Amino acid sequence: MTVLVITGLLTFALTTLFSMAGVGAALILIPVFLAFGIELQTAMATALLLNAVGMTVASVTFVRKGLVEWRLVLPMLVLAVGLSPLGVWAAHGMDRNLLLWLFVGFLVFAAAMMVWYHPTPRESRASLAASLALGLPVGGAAGFIGGLLGVGGGNIILPALVASGLEPKRASASASFVVIFASISGFLAHVQVARIDTTLLVVTALATMAGAALGAWLATERLSAAQLKRAIALVLIAVAVKTAWDLLRP
Repeated sequence: MTVLVITGLLTFALTTLFSMAGVGAALILIPVFLAFGIELQTAMATALLLNAVGMTVASVTFVRKGLVEWRLVLPMLVLAVGLSPLGVWAAHGMDRNLLLWLFVGFLVFAAAMMVWYHPTPRESRASLAASLALGLPVGGAAGFIGGLLGVGGGNIILPALVASGLEPKRASASASFVVIFASISGFLAHVQVARIDTTLLVVTALATMAGAALGAWLATERLSAAQLKRAIALVLIAVAVKTAWDLLRP
């Protein structure tokens, strides 16, 4: 019972933080679950399903507030889903550790951009051509790199959208919607060999829904654009540290 309570509280806190940024907390939740003795495939499947649940709850708020840039999201979804298997295929025979270190470098660079780079604001209702010109390459990169490294595409989509000049709240909202489908895809891949712990799933799902609702509310109602950019930077650094830690562990 104590383990379930602690796991639920950690899930709530991490989901709140990551939902503010519009990315799922699976990458952080997996090692948390492993630390409590949960089997790897079960941890991965559960965390990815929680990702989908949390981002769905957050997206309800983001959609209701009119923050999702659909002209960007739809082409991103198409290429992210289409190129993810290509990334998985390309990963065979490549030095995964080198790729992950490059990913860590990218996250640190992106976090620095969140804090210090001030792009020219991009029109929130850009033309279809402009939306395709941004959405297609960002979605393609997110799908391919996500498949290559086995990481969530939201960590790639979010800084790219902010760097393009999209207002941080709209960038977070748009990235969160793409993360839903990326997480479902990953869950379906892992659930085949995982044994889902129903009690763990129920407790963490309730914590995830509460955390996602709180995170989305904070992002839309309480945080300024500058504060949200700092929250995004914190999330990116957290993912970078976690990835580097995994690489350095014997």
